[in-house]
Amino acid sequence: MDKRISLLPRLSEKSYGLSQNRVYVIDVDKSANKLSIKRAVEESFDVKVFSVNLTNIAGKAKRSSSKNGRRIAKGKDKDVKKAYVTLKESYSLPFFDAIEEEDKKSEKVQAEIEKQQQKEEKKTNRLAVRRKKVSKEEK
Repeated sequence: MDKRISLLPRLSEKSYGLSQNRVYVIDVDKSANKLSIKRAVEESFDVKVFSVNLTNIAGKAKRSSSKNGRRIAKGKDKDVKKAYVTLKESYSLPFFDAIEEEDKKSEKVQAEIEKQQQKEEKKTNRLAVRRKKVSKEEK
């Protein structure tokens, strides 16, 4: 039986924070179990999974109403099953690589800006010292 599981990564601030500890949050099918999720992640991303924790999230109730206050439509969001996949040491998933690269680039740019500011401060300090020397000599 060749059953495919759709693995949809959750890209949020919380999941980014968890990824620093090798825990990745993935939306999976409601019928998926821990073992099938583990196998699917290992096959899809060439990693070794340490553990899988599951949680079911019930869909939020939604209501719409008209101008006179009558409810026109009732409904709810889709129910979701989330898998918290913990990877073994030295493994990671490429979900947040672009964000991490962008952070590194911004850190480099910020360091260059700080160097330029320090150089400019040194120049202004030198000029101020020279001006003081010239003004003392004139007196």
